[in-house]
Amino acid sequence: MAALRLYVIGGGAAGFFGAITAAQTHPTATVTILEKNRTVLNKVRISGGGRCNVTHACFDNRQLVRHYPRGEKPLKSLLTQFSASDTVDWFNRQGVALKTEADGRMFPTTNTSETIIDCFLDAADQLGIDIRTSCGVESITPNADGSWQIKLLTGESLTADRVLIATGGYPQRGSYDWIPEQADELITPVPSLFTLNAPASYLLPLAGVSVPMAAVSVVGTKQEQRGPLLLTHWGFSGPAVLRLSAWAARDLAQVDYQFTLRVNWVPDQNEAQLRATVQTFRQQNGRKQIFTQNPFGLPSRLWQALATEAGIVDEQRWADLPAKPVNRLIESLTNSRFAITGKSTFKDEFVTCGGIDPATLNLQTLESRNQPGLFFAGEVLNIDGITGGFNFQNAWTTGYIAGKNLGV
Repeated sequence: MAALRLYVIGGGAAGFFGAITAAQTHPTATVTILEKNRTVLNKVRISGGGRCNVTHACFDNRQLVRHYPRGEKPLKSLLTQFSASDTVDWFNRQGVALKTEADGRMFPTTNTSETIIDCFLDAADQLGIDIRTSCGVESITPNADGSWQIKLLTGESLTADRVLIATGGYPQRGSYDWIPEQADELITPVPSLFTLNAPASYLLPLAGVSVPMAAVSVVGTKQEQRGPLLLTHWGFSGPAVLRLSAWAARDLAQVDYQFTLRVNWVPDQNEAQLRATVQTFRQQNGRKQIFTQNPFGLPSRLWQALATEAGIVDEQRWADLPAKPVNRLIESLTNSRFAITGKSTFKDEFVTCGGIDPATLNLQTLESRNQPGLFFAGEVLNIDGITGGFNFQNAWTTGYIAGKNLGV
């Protein structure tokens, strides 16, 4: 009997993990990776600032799935087959030790993504996986005998017994047209994980200033997130903004990224507590200048900007602060508002919300329900997480499941 011909389209994280798992599970099959770019694992190389945030130290699947704006329900099932713990164990078996940072992100102890890339390339080499670059796919069509015809952009035609599509997400709906239709309509893709542009913000001169905890929300919606916030020369970034962009991805796309952002710089205190803090501070520090003494631990430049916005002038003392500026200061601290007029990609870590609906697949195998022999893994699915290693965990989990079943 001829060896099964297994093709993986996409030489990224999910594609490599799927190909390696397929080759390990089905040693008599031939496994080929087709990558449209000249190099493979490009997103792995740049992720985490070049360190590769492999996964997150969240080993309770019920907690882990809460970090995915899209895909929580299917992931509950998928993670029972390959979890974050399995990811750590897999890399340990490959000789790649991982470390956990204070925020839960996990990286190779070498602090370089090249360790992960070398791991995959070495494994592929040992397993005899054929890696073909500059091989963009034009179309995939089923043959009468159950095999698949893969036509490359070069004009070359390949015959596959099984195909795993792991191309990552596409920003535009038309980019999915080469993929055979599934039972349900494609979920329209929109961007996720992006920063916010606020060109009229009075805080632009403070680029680089960050606060460890702020609450950011989209005015007129229930979308709110908390976390570190970073001021940039174009607007706002940091984990709080990235989480907001992920959870509110479709809401923000609908308004073409034109909305009002509300920032609460001291979210751990309500208005009554803030007023009490200010009153106590005034009594104890009345002769001190407001610009140089703040009771909330905010960065000095940010504090001065917020105070100025509240109408407080340089050299004004706490004891001399009238009631109206106090009210405006409380407003600045809890209800700063900024006009957002667009978005920017967060570094190079673009993530797509949308794609192939997991409901069209067998969640035990990730095989298409109406296109037997066609499998999916990674970001091409409508599963996406916030930053922190969650999107790579999706790649490992779905790549493993699809790869394991690719030769069945």
